[in-house]
Amino acid sequence: MIQSQEEALTAIPGEPALPAPPAVIARNTGGHATVRAVRLDEPFYLDGELREEIYQRVPPIADFIQQVPADGAPATEKTEVWVMFDNEFIYVGARCWDSAPPSEWVADEYRRDLIRQNDTFGVAFDTFLDRRNGFVFYTNPVAARADYVVTEEAANFDWNPVWDVQIAYFEGGWTVELEVPFKSLRYGPGTDQLWGIQLRRVIRRKNEWAYLNRVPPSAAGPYGLTRISFGGTLVGLQAPVGSKNFEVKPYAIARLTTDRQAEPPISNAGDGDFGIDVKYGVTANLTADFTYNPDFAQVEVDERQVNLTRFSLQFPEKREFFLEGRGLFDFGRGPGGGLAAPTGVQPVLFYSRRIGIERSGAVPLDFGARLTGKTGRFGIGAMNIQASEDAAGVVPPTNFTAVRLKSDVLRRSFVGAMFTNRSNSVVAGTGSNQAYGADAVFSFYENLFFSGNYAQSQTSGLDGRDTTYEGKFSYTGDRYGAELGHLMVGGDFNPEVGFVRRNDFRRTYGSARFSPRPRSIESVRKFTWEGSVEYLENLAGFLETRVQRAFFSTEFENSDILSVEATNNYERLVEPFPIAPEVTIPPGDYRFSNVLLSYQMGTQRRVSGTMSGQLGGFYDGTINALTYSGRITVMPNLSVEPTVSINWIELPYGDFTETLVRTRADYAFTPRMFLGGLIQYSSGDTTFSSNIRFRWEYQPGSELFLVYTDDRDTTAPGFPALENRAFVVKINRLWRF
Repeated sequence: MIQSQEEALTAIPGEPALPAPPAVIARNTGGHATVRAVRLDEPFYLDGELREEIYQRVPPIADFIQQVPADGAPATEKTEVWVMFDNEFIYVGARCWDSAPPSEWVADEYRRDLIRQNDTFGVAFDTFLDRRNGFVFYTNPVAARADYVVTEEAANFDWNPVWDVQIAYFEGGWTVELEVPFKSLRYGPGTDQLWGIQLRRVIRRKNEWAYLNRVPPSAAGPYGLTRISFGGTLVGLQAPVGSKNFEVKPYAIARLTTDRQAEPPISNAGDGDFGIDVKYGVTANLTADFTYNPDFAQVEVDERQVNLTRFSLQFPEKREFFLEGRGLFDFGRGPGGGLAAPTGVQPVLFYSRRIGIERSGAVPLDFGARLTGKTGRFGIGAMNIQASEDAAGVVPPTNFTAVRLKSDVLRRSFVGAMFTNRSNSVVAGTGSNQAYGADAVFSFYENLFFSGNYAQSQTSGLDGRDTTYEGKFSYTGDRYGAELGHLMVGGDFNPEVGFVRRNDFRRTYGSARFSPRPRSIESVRKFTWEGSVEYLENLAGFLETRVQRAFFSTEFENSDILSVEATNNYERLVEPFPIAPEVTIPPGDYRFSNVLLSYQMGTQRRVSGTMSGQLGGFYDGTINALTYSGRITVMPNLSVEPTVSINWIELPYGDFTETLVRTRADYAFTPRMFLGGLIQYSSGDTTFSSNIRFRWEYQPGSELFLVYTDDRDTTAPGFPALENRAFVVKINRLWRF
């Protein structure tokens, strides 16, 4: 229920009446902050300098509270904040005092959404005041931007709205001004608004995280802003009517393509295309999106992975149209996220990469429409996409539909339902495919969760066990944690707009964790002991997989982490497992154990990353593996991220080595102009590939891309033989009305 601003000041027991302006903050007896936004009566110039008269006239918001290392203690460095607005924007200005010279600040990342391990200042807006959903914006001392949308206190980091930020320096710290258009946000009806708000300051060299409202240590590190339920209250805000929002974003693209695997081969074939995206605010909190002929040539290629299992991998979605509102379409994902689920076998009812990507490659999309938002306590998501015939002529034109409804219940809980449809079934070959289900998550206190879901699919010819269900309990406290769950996936469960890694099984799992923070050892922040066990039986009652796991880690005050993990495995193969070329593991029962030792260097360092070594059994042979994945800051605007993974496998049926080498390099000309490259080699598919992207956001929301991509066969003699390559120029332009 939306309250008036005056009611909000007394909504929490013990809340004092907020003083009249210019005072902007009050705390109740429990420490909960109520903040007043101040209307600007003068022009505002975004320069980061804090030069406007309002900064002298209105007292700042201050008194931040540590989350770590000293839970509940005052922040060690002062932060002063102002929240302001006019008819178009909401502004946040901050003065971040710092006793260290700038040379000791951690500010070496310019890329959007990748600054979590820098010194940062940020804000979270709970625009519906539902204490579960919100929008997050933050920056670092070089004005790099990061943003994400929070759905049911889970983050979608791929949300990239239009907003701006500028920073400046003063003797004793740095200042920042954030400018967020109301058009980039969704909020309830009416001009007078009552929002939730959380502010955060990160001082990375101290490994310190401090907030306006206290956040418990269990909401670890970079993800504390997702805990919307711990935010304060923002009053005094007046926003424009959101239903007037209207955006148009056309694009044009030109490309040169070479494909020596095609019949007949293609060499430097040129073509061009165009398309358009439209966004319309149906109401202040419901948004309709339309796309015609979308093209995703500028999207970075997938990172190759080492897969030593007999099941397929799930890759993340990177296409912009499918990213906004993605959290709303999550189904059956309960909170908690402990370490008791190493096999990752939970099915996904909606997986957007099923749309426009077939085994034969990318499939053109003709058009699409989406409606997302919230009305009252109900979250609504609906999506319809029409795909063309694939290039090989195997998959006919196909329509994809997903509908999602969620209803808030209690303080931080929800119940929901989902339906998906694919007009042409891949498995059946004829007819359509549907999947539908219901899910719920119940959250109690700070860290206690119960969740469950049930789903069913319908496919012609598959009418046996076509259901799945799961129940889960999680306690995610800082000192203690526990998780219990049971999952069943039928052998005929087939959501063709979803993802099923494994079917025909029942899985029972559990874990227990003890994570003390020793006060007697100054160099150690936290110890963690954890044990888990997981059983997977097929539906005939035979054990197929058992994983027993013991884990110990030490987190040091400098943010380094040393960990050791021991696992005892049982695998029953009912069919031969071709794990590598000319190497096949026969059916049978296999018992093996191994140990993984890793050391993670704090990401605030110029050279950081995780080094790990694994040794032990692997089926009826052995495995030895070495891996390094990290980041090297060459200079503040140039970084290199190497990954090397070498797995030596010795089996009675043959020996092989699985090698993955990947290097990412990024050079930032400015926070809005980047040159990035991704080079990969995988021995598993004998492929060397490169992807080089230049991206320039020449004005907020409008971009120019130059992209080069190729794949080469490493089995050919000499320099790897070219298989395909493409050079793409793409430009788009955003108009907001």
